[in-house]
Amino acid sequence: MFTGIIEEIGEIIAVKKDGTNIHFTIKSKVSKSLKIDQSVSHNGVCLTVVKKDNVSHTVTAIKESLDITTLAQLRKGNKINLERAMQAGARLDGHMVQGHVDQTATVTNIEVQNGSWNFYFEFNNKPKFSLVNKGSVCIDGTSLTVVKSKKKKFSVSIIPYTFEHTIFSTYKIGTQVNIEFDIIGKYVERLLKLRK
Repeated sequence: MFTGIIEEIGEIIAVKKDGTNIHFTIKSKVSKSLKIDQSVSHNGVCLTVVKKDNVSHTVTAIKESLDITTLAQLRKGNKINLERAMQAGARLDGHMVQGHVDQTATVTNIEVQNGSWNFYFEFNNKPKFSLVNKGSVCIDGTSLTVVKSKKKKFSVSIIPYTFEHTIFSTYKIGTQVNIEFDIIGKYVERLLKLRK
């Protein structure tokens, strides 16, 4: 379980294909403190640490994760959002995030405001779950509030701190991102469908 508050921006220093899997090695300040078999959010995808040293760690993405996320697009030199799993009893500064990406979306517009940014996204496929205005959404592991939500589109506003401390500063029109819908909303929607 994660909070969607990005701890560090890592850099991919190696990408190795192994059958249908891909091993990613990431250099970051948090790598040294990680342990083998620990869960870490990488652009919103929960992956297990399989190897580490003092400056980097390696994780393996299987076909299932590669098929529904943007991980397969990552290359050496790319930046990546990192968050270690939340600790019991710690403050939940974002919202409850599982690290289980539901689908991807594409950046369709970026509006530069006077001190903030508005990012607009469109779903590549019909969304399985609903977004609501002022509800929560996780984009590449970042907990954010939905500003406007339409059938296959939504927008979020980004403050300077988030822009500078996540990979939002690298986004361009056409960039694909990982989306995880709010877990509470998903359960409510599922229960309502079952009642029908």
